[in-house]
Amino acid sequence: MIKINRDQFVFAMDKNNPPAAQAKSGDQVVFDLMDCFSDTVKSEADTISEIDFNKINPATGPLYVEEAEVGDVLKVTIEDIKLDPQGAVMSAPGLNKYFSNNITKEQTVICPIDDAAGTFEFQGVTLPLNKHIGVIGTAPAGEAVTTGTPRMHGGNMDNTKIAPGSILYLPVNTPGALLAMGDMHASMGDGEVWGSGVEVGGQVTVTVEVLKDSHMPTPFVETADAYYAFGAADNMEEAVTLASDNLHQFIMDEAGLDFNQAGMLMTIKANLAPCQIVNPDASFRFGIAKDILEAAKGFKG
Repeated sequence: MIKINRDQFVFAMDKNNPPAAQAKSGDQVVFDLMDCFSDTVKSEADTISEIDFNKINPATGPLYVEEAEVGDVLKVTIEDIKLDPQGAVMSAPGLNKYFSNNITKEQTVICPIDDAAGTFEFQGVTLPLNKHIGVIGTAPAGEAVTTGTPRMHGGNMDNTKIAPGSILYLPVNTPGALLAMGDMHASMGDGEVWGSGVEVGGQVTVTVEVLKDSHMPTPFVETADAYYAFGAADNMEEAVTLASDNLHQFIMDEAGLDFNQAGMLMTIKANLAPCQIVNPDASFRFGIAKDILEAAKGFKG
């Protein structure tokens, strides 16, 4: 099996990045990931002022997928996520834009992780894991985009639905796609409002497939029971608009509904949620259950 080690990483998604590895459509690949702090936080004495912000969000890769051509869609199935034995949650003045005026001190909490049991410990309390990939994407068509930024190539989406068993559809903007990923979380609430999840490294096993002539509105996530469109921009309103437009188009295409039918279905049965609103940029997802979409194919209009 192909493996990309955690010492092979980038801090920007860029069509000019040299590939760390090469795969064919249908191959399984293991990405070994550092945490978002480049594995520099070892104890609760390591607070945010000690962090080099030039080394935030390393993304392992990129992976060159041989058959991927501009205009294709890269299907990435998240087969498995294995976490390192501890993660970290941080608090600091300026780390987020909603509570910062009230944060008076820096603090790091180390969270021991029991991956086999599906739990982690937060200040003596055992809580369930919600492991997922925060940064994942392909190279954008234009200028390089830092791994801390979410956009429509992917990037720092912080989408909690990009989890074991889910399928992520990404655009191919450059030959080979150049897939990279990092910034895993053992757990994080939607919106990441305090500025940090349980930041952790580990290994992600994926299957990559190239889809030709696909009209999937990328980035797009499919889980066992739902579909999620995505939107990211430098403001919340535009991010919501992108996610809304993408899900609306998908519903029209998938269920054969007209413009108004699709919109009315969204307003009564689809759910909008923030992925990340704490940074200068915002990302949102808009989801609809598969059984609802299937039922909608029987609409009479």
